[in-house]
Amino acid sequence: MPGLLRQLSGLGGCTQPIRLDGHRAEYDVNTRTGEIGNLLHRLDSAGLPAGHLLVRCNNRRTTRCAACSEVYRRDTFHLITSGLRGGKGVPEQVAAHPRVFATFTAPGFGPVHNRPTGPAGSVRRCRCGALHDQDDDVLGTALAPDTYDYEAAVLWNAHAGPLWRRFSTYLRREVAKRAGLSQREFREHAWVSFAKVAEYQKRGAVHFHAVIRIDGPEGGDTPPPAWATAELLTDAIRAAATGARVDGPVIDGRAHVFAFGRQLDIRTIRGADFDGGQELTDRAVAAYIAKYATKGAETATGALDRPLKFLAELAQLDICDHTRRLIRTAWMLGNRKDLEELRLHAWAHMLGFRGHFSTKSRRYSTTLGALRTARAEWRRAQAMAATADAESEQHTTLVLAHWVYAGTGLTDAEAWLAETLAPAPGTEGEPTHG
Repeated sequence: MPGLLRQLSGLGGCTQPIRLDGHRAEYDVNTRTGEIGNLLHRLDSAGLPAGHLLVRCNNRRTTRCAACSEVYRRDTFHLITSGLRGGKGVPEQVAAHPRVFATFTAPGFGPVHNRPTGPAGSVRRCRCGALHDQDDDVLGTALAPDTYDYEAAVLWNAHAGPLWRRFSTYLRREVAKRAGLSQREFREHAWVSFAKVAEYQKRGAVHFHAVIRIDGPEGGDTPPPAWATAELLTDAIRAAATGARVDGPVIDGRAHVFAFGRQLDIRTIRGADFDGGQELTDRAVAAYIAKYATKGAETATGALDRPLKFLAELAQLDICDHTRRLIRTAWMLGNRKDLEELRLHAWAHMLGFRGHFSTKSRRYSTTLGALRTARAEWRRAQAMAATADAESEQHTTLVLAHWVYAGTGLTDAEAWLAETLAPAPGTEGEPTHG
């Protein structure tokens, strides 16, 4: 029992660990002669208390694993923050670069139940005549389901990623135009970087939140030119978002063309020391984006957090009719040969959206992989320090391992024991900079 508790505590609260069968052996190697020496340690899954090696699932979704999604949220927070104030290999001077926080919405597909706001933030009645509570389940659902454009709504989600890529191309052109530069000349003077996250609105349509920054020609390592201002960037974003278009499929004689909705919110990001007013600080922006990096369609619409195998599964799900229609529409569109590249069967549970939820340009900041690697190397260094000897400089370790997938999750007994464990350090509370 103590051994099983130790193995479970190493999961850091993960409730859906991956179970692996196999072994791992470590041998001492003399770095001077290359000679393989004694066996230092051997781990065999059959000898572990759980009967398998248990490793964290690392799922980003809160609904699947709260502990692993919290680690993902914190990593995303640091990724966004490093691009706003420096750190993690990014120079602190990026805090002085022009940067904005922009929200790009989806177009309308038909009227839905909502909570319109009036003067001073007062809430008005919906078109249906009701004054909806903010937790009302009908919010976001179609007022007239039979006339709501479910087909366009699903196809919008499927084309939202390509539309963003088109926008990012237009944005560089618009910034260059305002600076009086050609595209080739622009690369020699400035660079546009971004980090974004996708969020589902209540109606099931994807929209994007993005941090967009102007740097010098080498990215965050170089200062932007004097003409680069937050005002110029804001104006360029509006022009690029208005002009970006992506051609969709032609279905039954109807041609689909996709663009962002009319609502476009762009606000300048101020420094961390800014206090008061309506301006956004870099910390507030990073926390906001990190929050949505762990959510999907299931959070906003009550949809699934895993793929469907058969459409008949819909009959067994406790979801609203609006979500059910979106999933069914995605599935039916997925039956069309001319839409195979959209893979709508595989992404029906995500209402057609198949893009990454959080993405960034190469020069914006560090990467999630770099953060995970640094964390693993720190743990490895701590373990090596505990077993270091006087000859450690002339020795290294050869690792031979072989693992195969054996399942997912905990047994009932393991789950009960895991609930008795205190949260692992670093899996609760607000993001830190440790």
